[in-house]
Amino acid sequence: MAFEGLSEKLQGVFKGLKNKGSLTEADIDEAMREVKLALLEADVNFKVVKEFIASVKEKALGAEVMKSLTPAQQVIKIVNDQLTDLMGGSGSKLTYSSSGFTVIMMVGLQGTGKTTTCGKLALWLKKNGKRPMLCACDIYRPAAIDQLEIVGKSADTPVFSMRDSKNPEEIAKKAKKEAELKGFNVLIIDTAGRLQIDEKLMEELDVIKKSVKPHEILLVVDALTGQDAVNAAEGFNSKLGIDGIIMTKMDGDSRGGAALSTKKVTGRPIKFIGMGEKTENLEPFHPERMAGRILGMGDMLSLIEKAEETFDEDQNRKLEKKLRKNEFTLEDFLEQMGQIRQMGGLAKMMEMLPGAGTKQMKDVDVDKGEKEFLQMESIIYSMTKEERRDPSILNASRRKRIAAGSGQPVSRINSLIKKYEEAKKMMKTMARPGAKMPRMFRGL
Repeated sequence: MAFEGLSEKLQGVFKGLKNKGSLTEADIDEAMREVKLALLEADVNFKVVKEFIASVKEKALGAEVMKSLTPAQQVIKIVNDQLTDLMGGSGSKLTYSSSGFTVIMMVGLQGTGKTTTCGKLALWLKKNGKRPMLCACDIYRPAAIDQLEIVGKSADTPVFSMRDSKNPEEIAKKAKKEAELKGFNVLIIDTAGRLQIDEKLMEELDVIKKSVKPHEILLVVDALTGQDAVNAAEGFNSKLGIDGIIMTKMDGDSRGGAALSTKKVTGRPIKFIGMGEKTENLEPFHPERMAGRILGMGDMLSLIEKAEETFDEDQNRKLEKKLRKNEFTLEDFLEQMGQIRQMGGLAKMMEMLPGAGTKQMKDVDVDKGEKEFLQMESIIYSMTKEERRDPSILNASRRKRIAAGSGQPVSRINSLIKKYEEAKKMMKTMARPGAKMPRMFRGL
């Protein structure tokens, strides 16, 4: 989970403040020392930490906080606001050309996941009404073009390449011309990377920049590299000029120092974060939501957006009708489980819930929940169509046959039917005449 270590430590600090009731200056000093250590352990830039602590402390010692009936809550709000500001204040959106055709140039060092991210960005753009085309300008790395074509296929996006050309500028210019001619409105250029920033790389990137005049230059960095990612961002920005950052592998970064330092150090915002290996695992970066996750407040807005993106409205309307007619079957139950899995499963959902970093939430066995999903799926697939649609006919002999076919004990068959009945009852209540199912929960 992103920021897991930092989140746990900060929530521990604020729990201690809440237990004190009224606060003294000494209490604030002690809390800020612990917050400082937590941020440094999370690999946040030292200068950034120093300024952050000074700003929080100044505001926390204000009369309106110290005399408040809930001083600990006020301090938490200050830290939340400061974390949000530190990461950029509000989400930074992509800039599109007013002419209708936009060029996005992707840059970065080798190993950051740049080529894969090109495909992820293409898919995100398609979901948001754009028609992207990818362009392969990495002429040095073996199989770079092949890799881009693979990710392009997974995103259902065409790739322009010139395998015999050794001139990235020529490739980019021809790709731009072809994309406009064929009616695409976004061109994503995958450029070459290096193991480190050097003059030859920057000269090549600058030539492409001057040639196609991109509306966005996005730097791809690896969150797991911590301050090296921040240094790379600073280097690319000073030599090339970037418009934003895409931070990959955020789902595997329990520290989060790069995300907390980058904006302050470079002045450039994080626009997207990679939260998994799948093509759809690219999310717009929202500083205020991430601050909420760090402090254990959850990220319900992202959860709702994810649910609405995943759950098909037509299917949900049909489900609502079925529930009102008492026609909810095990096939429908399986479909709803599948939609939850499309959201990333229980683990992804739980990260967005308030208190995600608390011990109680950690004690929930998410792997066990995912395993149960697969077991239920195998049980339902072992049933006949008639049994799935009318579970009331599942007598002892039928259940024994299903158990043998699915490789699960009869007790699991019984448990599944019980969960199905409970879900049916709950959703039937939500879909009763005169009641409107909350949109987020129509598919749950």
